Amino acid sequence: MKEVNIGHTSEPNCQLPAGNCQLKNVCVYCASSTQVDEKYFRAAQELGALIAQKGLRLITGAGRLGLMNTIQDAALAAGGEAIGVIPTFMVKEGWHHTGLTELIETHSMHERKQTMANLSDGIIALPGGCGTMEELLEIITWKQLGLYVNPIVVLNIDGYYDALLAQLEKAVDENFMRTIHADIWKVATTPAEAIELLLTTPKWNKNIRKFAAI
Repeated sequence: MKEVNIGHTSEPNCQLPAGNCQLKNVCVYCASSTQVDEKYFRAAQELGALIAQKGLRLITGAGRLGLMNTIQDAALAAGGEAIGVIPTFMVKEGWHHTGLTELIETHSMHERKQTMANLSDGIIALPGGCGTMEELLEIITWKQLGLYVNPIVVLNIDGYYDALLAQLEKAVDENFMRTIHADIWKVATTPAEAIELLLTTPKWNKNIRKFAAI
């Protein structure tokens, strides 16, 4: 196998030609908190309805509270399908939505995230806490390594993710990430823009893993 000198190689083409991503299943990361501002609930409701109206299937973490509950209910109310993925221990606690199109139980949190990624043709991250941000950063890492190739959109409602996006930019600026890695995610400010970015962003080139290091 030919050795690649990643320290002195020009930046590769990180995306495949447009049209390679046939979007059918949209995974949405979001919060289960019931105490957040109403603007986030409105965004979740709008996004869920749009996903259904576009004929797409919603993939979530199956929670029955907060933005997760809202987006699932909105998709179902608009005639769409909502598939939830949740660990068995959460089901035993009664934390799951009971009216989903399909409920998939997993043995662990890790298996939950892997299953959600495997089912999805694209990911949108609504505002959320540690769990949502952990999911987002992990899927960004997987894409950097060529383990996930579909579009990732950060839905930055009212600047919620400004600080996180600035931190990622700082990582690029200070050479903890390559410049091309900033193309791993797209940023939207409205649900409609998020859907549009999913539909128009081409798949990532999995060969990018050769350039995962600086």
